[in-house]
This record gives sequence, C-alpha cells and structure tokens, in this order.
Amino acid sequence: MAEHDTNQSNRRRPLKVGLILPHWEAGMSGQTPGWSDITEMAQLAEDIGFDSLWLVDHFLNPYKYRGEDKVQGFWDCWTILPALAATTKHAELGTLVTCTGFRNPALMAKMADTVDEISGGRLILGIGAGWNEYEYRAFGYPYDHRVSRFEEALTIIHGLLHDGHVDFHGKYYEAADCELRPRGPRQGKLPVMIGSSGSRMLDLTARYADSWNRWLVYGRSHPDQIPAAREKVDAACVAADRAPGTLERTASIQVDLKGTPDPQGDKQALTGSAEQIAETIRAFAGEGISHIQIMLRPNTPQAIEQLSGVLEILDRG
Repeated sequence: MAEHDTNQSNRRRPLKVGLILPHWEAGMSGQTPGWSDITEMAQLAEDIGFDSLWLVDHFLNPYKYRGEDKVQGFWDCWTILPALAATTKHAELGTLVTCTGFRNPALMAKMADTVDEISGGRLILGIGAGWNEYEYRAFGYPYDHRVSRFEEALTIIHGLLHDGHVDFHGKYYEAADCELRPRGPRQGKLPVMIGSSGSRMLDLTARYADSWNRWLVYGRSHPDQIPAAREKVDAACVAADRAPGTLERTASIQVDLKGTPDPQGDKQALTGSAEQIAETIRAFAGEGISHIQIMLRPNTPQAIEQLSGVLEILDRG
C-alpha cells in the first residue's frame, strides 16, 4: 500500500469527498465482497484521505428495468455500519439512504444514536421513503402511501434524535411517551440527510433535515444537473420560512476510472485523467455542493488507490 498524507491541516479541498462502499453481489469488479473486503476498502479509503464512507440500504434489486432477468442481493447496511464504526477512526459514516419503511422509526433513531456512540460522533443519518417495490413486497413491508408513512417516521426520528423524547400517535406509526436513553455523543445534533426530489419530500427536507442529497449515480454525474434541482430546494426552504443557505447540499456521482463504454448510453459517469475528474468535482463545489459521494467503477481497492491522485489535486485548492 502506498503512503498517503492524511494531515488535513494542509488541505484546501473545496468540498468533502466520500466513497460508497460495495456491499452487494458482484459489487467488487464482478466479485461479491465479504466483510474482510469491505473493511479493507474502508480502512484504505480512510488512510488515503476520503472524508466519509457510505452504504446504500437495499435488500434485493431486480434488473428487469435494465432488461436483465436477475436479482441482486445486498448485505444489510445497518449490520455493517456498527462494524465500520468500530474499525475506522476518522471518516464520517453515512447511509444513502436508509428506507424508513424497512424499520420501525423509533428503533431507527435508537440504532442511529447507538452507532453514533460507537463511532465517536461520526454518523450521518441519510433517510428516504424508498422506491423499490420488489424488495418491499419480498420482505413483507407495505408499499402504499410511502411519503405519508415517511412523514410520520421522520416526525418520530427527528423528535427522538433532537429532543430525546416523543409522544406520537399517527395513522401508520406510534411512539407513546418514548425516550432515547442513554444518549449518544451528539445529543440533538446528529445530522439527518434526506434524499429527495418530489415536492412533498422537499417540503419535509426543508422543515426537518440538516442536508439534502441529489443521487446522480445512475444518471448524468455532472454539475450541470445541480442548478435546476437546487432551485427546487431553495424554493422549498423559502416556503418553509427557512434560509436556503442553512440546508447543506450533497450529491452522489459515479466515477469510471477505465472509461468503460455504457451499453445504455445514459449514465455518463465522470471519466478522464485525474486532473479532469478533479476539475469536474471542483465544479460541483461551485454549484453549492459541499459533500460529494463517489461510486467507483470498478469498485476495488486498486481503484481506490488510483483515485488518491484526484484527492491530492483537490487538496491543492
């Protein structure tokens, strides 16, 4: 392994850079990563200087929308997260994004506060309403009224994480005189990020979230996708009587280090030299993005090492 300078005092990085770790079938250049692979990649990324490490929250993903008759499985992100919290030291840890429909919301707040304790205050709780009907049905979760269910879940999660107590009786969830005890290291300050694009979800983001995420991994991973989305987020903040600048903006992108042709022709991952990739990432900062999460292609330890050159360029300012 190469030696890397992780002294953040010398950095002039214009935004935080995170890495999405593979924990799904065939996710590591065709191989299915086990825990030993995941922790190796996490520790390597932290040593190189990534600011954060991220897991997606899925159980099963059918490829029918890609014209392929197969299903991809995932290791459970909330089982891996506390293990990462215990085996890493500095990088923030986050979920992109946890589906609130998969877990009881009061339990979700309890899990988040506990992982934050294990990590020493490094968790970013990314949540959303979910979208993949296949895994909802396969695991027996109701798929109807997802945004309404999310709103109730968010009310409980936000109340517990910020106030330590909630007494909520809704149509879909209840948390009767519920307390979060003991408390983790950031009482009332554990950040909540919402991955959203619809008007109702953006309204909830503006009212409750600390940060907003734009997922570009399976679309065009370029900064020209930000302005139109940013305008909607700003409008939602104004409507909620919130200063737009108080809501952090983040984006998830795909970086293809091999320049692999895309058979669908629509992903348009970032590719090119280290200087070209760094320049495009810097342009995201120019669009108001303060934290970016990278899905690597291929997603291997060797590719992480290769991306260290991009981080070094960004650190020059």
